[in-house]
Amino acid sequence: MIKDTLSKIESAIAKIQAGRSPDKDELVSLLGKLKAELAELPETRLDEVKSIGYFTEAAAHEVTRENASVQLRNLSISGISYAVKGFEVTHPQLVSVVNEICMILARMGI
Repeated sequence: MIKDTLSKIESAIAKIQAGRSPDKDELVSLLGKLKAELAELPETRLDEVKSIGYFTEAAAHEVTRENASVQLRNLSISGISYAVKGFEVTHPQLVSVVNEICMILARMGI
């Protein structure tokens, strides 16, 4: 499930326009870091990770939509932030990577 979600996010990132290449390259790098962090998580936290994945996938989807919805964009970013709160103390590096992804998406207007 998590691997499928990460694959979908990678696919969405691949669709980002060439003019946003530095952001795209940084997102690809951060996705690699996210994968490494997720690989170290205990099995007991996987449901929480799935929530983060779903919201991240939704945000990535909004990046690639031609007529993106501002409301859906804001909801997906808010969802990521809320889902990540439980990891702030126990997995600070994971939270840092997710925050960086959110900042890049915000900088891109997502």
